[in-house]
Amino acid sequence: MKNKQVKYILTLLPMLFLSMVAWANEDTGGAAQQEGVMEWVLHNIVFIVAAMVILGAFIALIYVNNMLLQIQKVRLLQEHGIEAMEEVKLLDKESWWQRFTKSAWEAVPIEKEEDILFDHEYDGIRELDNVLPPWWVALFYITIFFGIGYLGYYHFSDAGMSSAEQYEMEMKEAQEAVEQYLASKADLVNESNVTALTDESELALGQSIFTTKCTPCHGQNGEGNAIGPNLTDEYWLHGGGIKNIFKTIKNGVPEKGMIAWGQQLRAVDIQRVASYVWSLQGSNPPNAKDPQGELWKPEEATEGAPAEGGAMGMK
Repeated sequence: MKNKQVKYILTLLPMLFLSMVAWANEDTGGAAQQEGVMEWVLHNIVFIVAAMVILGAFIALIYVNNMLLQIQKVRLLQEHGIEAMEEVKLLDKESWWQRFTKSAWEAVPIEKEEDILFDHEYDGIRELDNVLPPWWVALFYITIFFGIGYLGYYHFSDAGMSSAEQYEMEMKEAQEAVEQYLASKADLVNESNVTALTDESELALGQSIFTTKCTPCHGQNGEGNAIGPNLTDEYWLHGGGIKNIFKTIKNGVPEKGMIAWGQQLRAVDIQRVASYVWSLQGSNPPNAKDPQGELWKPEEATEGAPAEGGAMGMK
């Protein structure tokens, strides 16, 4: 039984399925690459279920169509006999899978292999002159056309990115990912692992915090005043070095009236202001307060150099 409407439906269903998948991918804006496979599946579960339902309906329709065809063949066989069925080629002696594999491979039947044997022989082994399978030939030509399209798209037009452009884009994305990761880990810094920041933007943030929180006790330029000590010389009341600076800011000096800023500032902000204080070493601001505490010198390989000047530390 050949029903044109069924053929049209069977042709349109795969196209509808592919269009729904493409619509889902376009709607998410490439979310599968950014969110990961599982997140993409969850985000598009409705489209995926709909596509599975359509595919199931497509398979069921093919099954029902084959069943109806077999029923019709049985009815015709009862009415006209097997000879009439074979004459009009309605009675298939081979299954559709057998017909498909035969057309895909074009293999010579075993009983006819004598006709395609080569004359040469090696150790009693003879070779058959079989033709290449049509599927292999088709795939070969597809790769040729794909190669031509690939070369044209990436090397002879501005549509595709070059290897260098793709490398730069991926390096930029990797750098952004690293920065996001470091930002998420920034607050894990403490007095045991803190390091001095030298980036100008980070020091500027530290200066901003210093201006807001520290100038009433240490002066606008860290020169010190009647309340707090000078932060620009090499003498320290509570130990020098970035680790001691961080620790002093974090825990404060309650007996001297300095609060524990660790309760108000994030760890990364304490690191920024500590790095800024360290960078003030040797700046020699006007009206600097006389040195207080003990002379402190940085240890080699454990303390870095400040952004400007000599040793770094915190009062």
